[in-house]
Amino acid sequence: CDGVLLGNGPGDPRDLPALVERVRKLFAVRGGSLPLFGICLGHQLLARAAGADTYKLPFGHRSHNQPVIDLLSRRAYVTSQNHGYAVDTATLPADFAPWFENLNDGTNEGLRHRYRPLLSVQFHPEAAAGPRDTAFLFDEFLRMVTAIKSSRTAPISSTVQP
Repeated sequence: CDGVLLGNGPGDPRDLPALVERVRKLFAVRGGSLPLFGICLGHQLLARAAGADTYKLPFGHRSHNQPVIDLLSRRAYVTSQNHGYAVDTATLPADFAPWFENLNDGTNEGLRHRYRPLLSVQFHPEAAAGPRDTAFLFDEFLRMVTAIKSSRTAPISSTVQP
């Protein structure tokens, strides 16, 4: 395959160690150049596979109006979310960087690997919850897949723009 999308699903990511291990094995496919994009539970699984921890939120994020900020562009988006667990940013390995943050409670809403094609978001970019849809994240993932497929040595761009 040219890239892997880790989809959403119910439950505590700590209860899925076998799946976390499968995701961790994907990190090594093609010398670490296989693009991975995690959404919701997929975000938590990717983070746990990288070595980060997750925790249960006191109150889940369950609405179509959760504001997040892109820490790279400083743009805010209204997102759709339905989850009860979050990634502990303090436990992210040094080669991963927080990407999005929840403006209500400061929880992690996305991460990016600093030099490999690994990215994920806690919210649902396909849901078009706000005035500025975050569907452009799928375009970013497809740009990474295309760049790597066309040239295994092409540098990965981090130019996420809506």
